[in-house]
Amino acid sequence: MSNLVDGPEIECPSSPSSDPHVQILTSREVPLGGPRALLVHRTLPQRARSLIGAWCFADHYGPADVRETGGMNVPPHPHTGLQTVSWLFAGEIEHRDSFGVHAMVRPGEVNLMTAGYGICHSEVSTPQTTELHGVQLWVALPADARDTERGFDHHVPEPVYFDVGRINVFIGTLMGSTSPVRTFSPLLGAQIDLDMGATLTIPVDPAFEHGILVDQGVVCVDGAEVARTEMAYAGTGHSQLTLQSSDDQPSRVILLGGTPFGEDLVMWWNFVGRSHEDIVAYREQWEQQSDRFGEVAGYEGPVTRLPAPALPNSKIKPRTQK
Repeated sequence: MSNLVDGPEIECPSSPSSDPHVQILTSREVPLGGPRALLVHRTLPQRARSLIGAWCFADHYGPADVRETGGMNVPPHPHTGLQTVSWLFAGEIEHRDSFGVHAMVRPGEVNLMTAGYGICHSEVSTPQTTELHGVQLWVALPADARDTERGFDHHVPEPVYFDVGRINVFIGTLMGSTSPVRTFSPLLGAQIDLDMGATLTIPVDPAFEHGILVDQGVVCVDGAEVARTEMAYAGTGHSQLTLQSSDDQPSRVILLGGTPFGEDLVMWWNFVGRSHEDIVAYREQWEQQSDRFGEVAGYEGPVTRLPAPALPNSKIKPRTQK
């Protein structure tokens, strides 16, 4: 099964080669689960770019027919040093965590979980869900907050409507809309829906770098053509971004932004640390059922917790700041 969809052609004013500040990041398919795995398109991290601001992980999935994929059923698993951001276009996911939160993830509603020192959680699509479609994002916590306490935030942003579409700001501030969700570094996260043939110029913070992930349609970002499941990267120093949708269908993108992170990270499995030794310790503590991660109450599944994979034979190196 493939989630790649051929989109309509679009006449961009220029090409990526003539707009050097726009870098196109392609995704890779990653199966989650067993034989009927839910396939996700992962754009972060990758060799070409590890972070956009503090955004260190971006999975994009669907639309996926639950009758074919079996839906989502992820047993309790651990996290350290990050925040998870869940945003859906379709479907419903039940969230349980060791902070004691039992919540639903629904379209247009952001759920942000702060792992900090350590947390574990489960994610299960609900029985009434027939289609799953959304993004799963991670935010790296800076050094002074990496061991913060567990937390959870939920917010339903009010859409901002304009002549050619709408914006839902779920993290940070854009176009006069501000999300109250707490982050530990300057960040932006928003869904932008554009009508067919629409052009929108967005004022942005020039101190931010930005990523534009295309979920629907084909979009020109400052003249560079970006296909579905691809992400356009634009570095700092720009006070606006111009998005143009094709004449054949509406477009939908996820806009991510933040100030350059400026810290080396070691990422492995579900852990974010600062050294190979951090990762070794986190893995050992999870396998030993340490209090660091706590327990998830109420999860029902054939596996009560995900075992950690084997560590690589070589030392895990920090991700470069590119």
